[in-house]
Amino acid sequence: MELNENEALKAPDASGRFGDFGGRFVPETLMPACLELEEAFNESWADPSFRKELDDLLADYAGRPSPLTDCPNLSELLGCRVLLKREDLNHTGSHKINNVLGQALLAQRMGKTRLVAETGAGQHGVATATAAALLGMECCVYMGEVDVERQKLNVFRMRLLGAEVRTALSGSRTLKDAINEAMRDWVATVEESHYCLGSVMGPHPYPWMVRTFHEVLGSEARSQCEERLGTTPDVVVACVGGGSNAIGIFSGFADSPAELVGVEPAGGAAVGRGVPGVVHGSRSFLMQDEFGQVLEAESISAGLDYPGVGPEHSFLAASGRARYESVNDAEVVEAFQLLSRLEGIIPALEPAHALAWVSRERASLAGKTVLINLSGRGDKDVDQILQLLEKEGRA
Repeated sequence: MELNENEALKAPDASGRFGDFGGRFVPETLMPACLELEEAFNESWADPSFRKELDDLLADYAGRPSPLTDCPNLSELLGCRVLLKREDLNHTGSHKINNVLGQALLAQRMGKTRLVAETGAGQHGVATATAAALLGMECCVYMGEVDVERQKLNVFRMRLLGAEVRTALSGSRTLKDAINEAMRDWVATVEESHYCLGSVMGPHPYPWMVRTFHEVLGSEARSQCEERLGTTPDVVVACVGGGSNAIGIFSGFADSPAELVGVEPAGGAAVGRGVPGVVHGSRSFLMQDEFGQVLEAESISAGLDYPGVGPEHSFLAASGRARYESVNDAEVVEAFQLLSRLEGIIPALEPAHALAWVSRERASLAGKTVLINLSGRGDKDVDQILQLLEKEGRA
């Protein structure tokens, strides 16, 4: 595969744009906070003491590096060699801890005493509550009413960790609406609060900063693959809602010949069904109607139930460096059961999307090596799947 140097991941321009996407579309009241955050991140990331403190926490608290796991049974069934990057084995059970520890340390360095966050599946909320407890900070997590109901376990975990969980009752009562409420809170409390955004979205510098904190998983995966395979995999696959786990692992392979594939839910395919628009502070692909109104996303996975996507994914799609596919809920449930049964690994519903695409595309992937980012574990989703299978008479 021939690569253009402009197709690899890079820092955004001075206005926070990746090509035609990104930027900083926020109220005047939030511009000083965004500028302060950008300056603080630049200064901290250049400081070896900050990097060492974060690296120590990632190793000794979060449990990095996460393993690379071969899946012999699944590989035999699908006809391609499947490798999993095991972010599910991180402390708190997902990749989210990488970004949250970085942002929490940064917030503390900026003199902030309170973390505000949003969450869909609860993984980012649990990670934020964990970091706040570790660093002695106040924590408030917004979550849509629908997600509060389908992710009760993670709501309890957040409260157990000392966080306040506030229910978003507007709109579709899912992730999009939780983000709206979290941003309102940030506007009102910006002097003492840091908005610990959970994905590669929002106004500059968030997409770039969050990607930078997640580059550790891509860097590890690249080294592990080269040691295990002697080269890079043929295909790197990850699920995409906002897209933080995908951009993290893509970052390790963007300058390699590996094909990059993001997998969206069919009911929330922002790249597949969207057109450029502005939501939550940046310009990106967004599902909207003919009047420019944001359409509601629908997905069995609370973590992917979002009508937009991070701006860097839009850039990768537009440049052709990555492609974006979609799978439906039934395929995801089948993949959830398949990995559990064949490899003894229960995935979260989010990365089950990536696995579902690999399973569907097995004929075209025959003989290839496929790396899937297993971004989270499925404990939180077991009750939801049990209810679904019981309803269908399959449990």
